[in-house]
Amino acid sequence: MSSADDASRAGLPASEQAGSGLAIETRGLTKHFGERKALDGIDLRVPRGCAFGFLGPNGAGKTTMIRTLLGLTRASAGSMQVLGHRVPAERAQALQRVGAIVEEPRFHPYLSGRENLRLVAAVRGPQTVERIAPALARVGLSERADEKVKRYSMGMRQRLGVARCLLADPLLLILDEPTNGLDPGGIQEFREMVRAMVEQEGRTVFLSSHLLDEVEKVCDVAAIVDRGKVVTQGPIAEISRGGEGARSELVVGVDDVELALRTLTSSELVQDATRSQDGLIVVLNGAPETAAGVNAALVNAGVGVVRLEPVRHSLEQRFLQITARLDASSPEGEHPAEEVRA
Repeated sequence: MSSADDASRAGLPASEQAGSGLAIETRGLTKHFGERKALDGIDLRVPRGCAFGFLGPNGAGKTTMIRTLLGLTRASAGSMQVLGHRVPAERAQALQRVGAIVEEPRFHPYLSGRENLRLVAAVRGPQTVERIAPALARVGLSERADEKVKRYSMGMRQRLGVARCLLADPLLLILDEPTNGLDPGGIQEFREMVRAMVEQEGRTVFLSSHLLDEVEKVCDVAAIVDRGKVVTQGPIAEISRGGEGARSELVVGVDDVELALRTLTSSELVQDATRSQDGLIVVLNGAPETAAGVNAALVNAGVGVVRLEPVRHSLEQRFLQITARLDASSPEGEHPAEEVRA
């Protein structure tokens, strides 16, 4: 299948992308280092044509996962496929259209950025040489490409690492903590670059990071990993909301808090209502659409409603809730799996 076909598929809803398969799929993936499990039975599904965040604290197993996917370390158990090819059995075919940065990108410091890319291109073939200039332009290094890499900042080396990935014209980019060393302006440019790769070019970007806020701003889908286990995965909005069955909450601003509380606590639409800095936090008994009934009940009771909106949980808040709950329920570190399905 051509990259143009992949790009056209990437714009389709998930329900219509079944024929395109998955960019990454693992089943029961496990990696032991002695008696320690760095990866513990990971089941992961990364759709094609999306920005996928692989989230977790330092030491959660993110880099080990990337090294295993790339065949740089052998799994102790389980199976995996990258772009439809089994790894490690079909590693060479899988990696032909994969670009990756694992930990800090390294280069020959006494060569320029452009010369470093030429070395890579010489190995990949003559058609790759033509991609050097566009790759440098894509990451914003055209004007600094002929300076020696030893003069590059950490952020510039990160950009050069992405440019090196682009030489493969990858269908899948795997990036390990790619915003390390970038200033706020560089981070914003990185976000825009990732979104363009996904939305305009149909690539898949697998982005490993411990910066939850950053991933929330750039990714469509994510998995949260802790202590070598995936504890939840799915669309960012679903994870932040808490998944199917999560309770619906409202922030309600009123002109008479006491009357509003009496009205809401006697309503069948409301599970709970408490004071907050913004007025009231109301937990609904039903779906978010129940909010219209809450508004009507307050107005009919003579309460002036000045604000009524859903409580918006960030991905970071959701992550803290999940890990706190797991720590409380699993004193020996055994984490039950939870999944939010797309």
